[in-house]
Amino acid sequence: MNNADYIRKKVWKNLSKVAQPDTRFHLNFAEYIPDFQGSREATENILNLKEYKDCKYAFVTPDNCLTGVRKQMIDNEIPYVMSTYGIYRGFVLIEPKNVPQGSSLYAAWLDGAEHFGNYIKLNEIKNRQKFDLLITGASAVSKNGVRFGKGHGFFDLEWGMFSEIGVVDESTKIIALVHDCQFVQEDLNPNKTDILVDFIVTPTAVHSVQKRGTRPKGIHWELLEDTQIENTPPLKELMQWRSI
Repeated sequence: MNNADYIRKKVWKNLSKVAQPDTRFHLNFAEYIPDFQGSREATENILNLKEYKDCKYAFVTPDNCLTGVRKQMIDNEIPYVMSTYGIYRGFVLIEPKNVPQGSSLYAAWLDGAEHFGNYIKLNEIKNRQKFDLLITGASAVSKNGVRFGKGHGFFDLEWGMFSEIGVVDESTKIIALVHDCQFVQEDLNPNKTDILVDFIVTPTAVHSVQKRGTRPKGIHWELLEDTQIENTPPLKELMQWRSI
């Protein structure tokens, strides 16, 4: 078991005490990042950040703990891109103007996002403005901003695709919303695909990462299997660009 797996297992044991079960995956944290007791307070902490108040366009992951953030973005008329589960259907653009009044909570759920949103290809994302902000959940985040997901590498892939098309860079702020038990009170060494965040927001505090390291750039194609590329439409789109 590598260090990341050890940390996940240790955190998941504590997380199970405060997590909200998923309707499909129950408490199988290898398949989803859960909502948890206190996520409303953590969401409020994000809303109070200057980076959120200044945000005009964002990328938000589909994690359960971010439902409140996505709802608030719709209510605040901030458009955002969200990945579909497993990126199997690519990305969805949520434009608040297309969400009927009173439907923002439904639109913030995964099924609702694909109902009210529009699928958007990487080329279309490239031709829009850069993201002002990225907001993600996590299995765990270290004190120096090293983020661990479920172990599938989806957020690392998303960052790789976005950095490759130029809509994110080192100056792009990333916020991780987690429960306090997911905040690892030590510095960890990132591997070459780990994404480092700028803010770790919990129900009780906002932790700013003061000495964040350099984030990776682009896709590490050598780490991907052919089936993963075949099952991920944006990766196939990038591969087609590379062959032109």
